[in-house]
Amino acid sequence: MRRYLRVLLVCTLLVFCSLLYTFNQLVSSLESASHQARAQRTRAAEPGLSERAHDDRCNSGSVTHWKPYWRFPAAVCRVDCVTDMSLRSRSEPVGLAVVACGSRLEETLTMLKSAVLFSRRDLHFHIFAEDDLHAGFRQALESWPQRFRSRFNYSVYPITFPSDNAREWKRLFKPCASQRLFLPLILKQVDSVLYVDTDILFLRPVEDVWSFLSAFNRSHVAAMAPEHEEPRIGWYNRFARHPYYGKTGVNSGVMLMNMTRIRAKLFKNDMTAVNLKWADLLMPLLHKYKLNITWGDQDLLNIIFHHNPESLFVFPCQWNYRPDHCIYGSNCAAAEQHGIYILHGNRGVYHDDKQPAFRAVYDVIQQFPFEEDPVGGLLVPLEEKLESAEHTYCGRVRHVFTKRLRQTVTDLQRETDRTRHALEV
Repeated sequence: MRRYLRVLLVCTLLVFCSLLYTFNQLVSSLESASHQARAQRTRAAEPGLSERAHDDRCNSGSVTHWKPYWRFPAAVCRVDCVTDMSLRSRSEPVGLAVVACGSRLEETLTMLKSAVLFSRRDLHFHIFAEDDLHAGFRQALESWPQRFRSRFNYSVYPITFPSDNAREWKRLFKPCASQRLFLPLILKQVDSVLYVDTDILFLRPVEDVWSFLSAFNRSHVAAMAPEHEEPRIGWYNRFARHPYYGKTGVNSGVMLMNMTRIRAKLFKNDMTAVNLKWADLLMPLLHKYKLNITWGDQDLLNIIFHHNPESLFVFPCQWNYRPDHCIYGSNCAAAEQHGIYILHGNRGVYHDDKQPAFRAVYDVIQQFPFEEDPVGGLLVPLEEKLESAEHTYCGRVRHVFTKRLRQTVTDLQRETDRTRHALEV
């Protein structure tokens, strides 16, 4: 009799567990359907971010409403949890980070000017600079016309490295360049930034490259462009004495960073069997490879993403177009088709006569008066200057320098006309 009772009890428990599991699955499916419906409404309201990007950025605790108090050295930020994702996406400024040392003040200001000229979103500049440059940045940025000044906020920070090896980090490759490696550790309340070198010029709105955040899958922590398109002229695959990403490495002059994910991720490495946090990875990596690296912090990033390739999103070469894409013959097919989106004047080409096509773009943007007609003040002078560069390889593909810019300038012209009309009325 007891045996039958035990069997009955076991059967009753099994039936109860089955019913409980079925009920749980039903509730989960209803919640999933409800979540998908909300995500679809969110995408309809704000097409710039995918459902996955909205979820990731909400769950990661990203900064939404900047409340900078401008108390040096760092801005104090308030983090608010916003459930309306469309409101959040519209209100959150695009974060642009740059590191300037030495004589890079004017070059950096020209880069920031190109960002402000063409962007339609609010921007927040994170400017890391040597102390004697701070006043120059503030004075220049505050002097810009109010119509453009109202589009951005900025924070100016000192150059900061770990105290134990500050001199070693500061002298790695170009002065202060390795500061970018420490942005996730310094800007602890910032979710994402677009880091760019000082010799970058935007030829389309900054928010367009920012939108790659919505293309990240759950493994991606950063995005960069390849170092080379053509392996026969690639540097890493021919000369590197250390691991590097992919077939030809990546260039860090334009680097989109989800810093919340960078801070949280455990990175695989070739120094220990234990995966390491970003803060614990950098110094051992420098100690192991400092005698083998040529391009400083960019080499360290290549080593990191060689061991963690699933964490890097690679965007096409027109988002980081450099002299290497044309001085040996045109080898960025995407730029041939769509034009240059972001120009990277490395090799100092903005300031010498070796690549007049690159210098022409820099000079035109630097000299452009903010309130002038953008077609007559930007596009026409550039096309005239590019004609005189036809004797160079880059000059022979001068159409790539204006193909996208023409549309960008046309949009800017429409905005200028609307503003003037509003003032006249």
